[in-house]
This record gives sequence, C-alpha cells and structure tokens, in this order.
Amino acid sequence: MHHSFFTALFTLPVILALDFVWLGFIARPFYQKQIGILMGETKYWAAGVVYLLLVLGLVLFALPQAKTYPQALLWGGLFGLIGYGTYDFTNLAILKNWTLTISLVDMAWGGVVCALGTAAAMFIDKLLK
Repeated sequence: MHHSFFTALFTLPVILALDFVWLGFIARPFYQKQIGILMGETKYWAAGVVYLLLVLGLVLFALPQAKTYPQALLWGGLFGLIGYGTYDFTNLAILKNWTLTISLVDMAWGGVVCALGTAAAMFIDKLLK
C-alpha cells in the first residue's frame, strides 16, 4: 500500500498537466461552445476530489492489470472510457443541454488521459521499485 501511495502521488501531477493542457488550451473553445451555458464557478475542492479518485482508480485498478506499456495504455484507456462514459452518458440522459458530441469527445479524452496516466504510473512504479 505504501508503494501504491507514492505511485499515485507522483502520477497526480502528470494527470493534472495533461488535463490542464487539454481543458485550458486545446479543447477550451469546444467545451465553451458545447456546455458553456452549464458552466459556473469552478469548485476547486470538488475538482481535487475528482483528480484524486481518478489517479487512485488508475493505480489500484488499471495499473495492476498491465505488465507492459502497451497493456498500461490499453487498461488505462478502458478505465478512462468506462469512467468518463458513465459520467458523460448520465449527463446526456438527464441534462437538457448536454449533447452526444460532447459525450463522445469527452469519452475519447478520458480514454487518452487515462491511458497516458497509467503508462506514466507504470514508469513511476518501476522507478520506485
């Protein structure tokens, strides 16, 4: 458990950096256009909880399945697709202004960020051994 804690701790900045670039620069106009009407003030404590849960999920569920970097990308990508897909399709089911487009793009990003995050976690985990 001690080992997993440090793997998660050092994976967190990787996920934060990837999401910062994606949400802050690359996809910002897309998200503003698609769901700007739904957006309010960022609750940073809630965002922090999301990132902690995401990294814990990668380290505790995706990383143990992977023995190689391609497997880390696969298991992490699946983890992201399932997690983000659950969120996105729940929103599509219940929110009036949520679109299929935002769901599909966000799910794809979830797969990418979690795939890369799990590969980074594997690298970090090997460094810590």
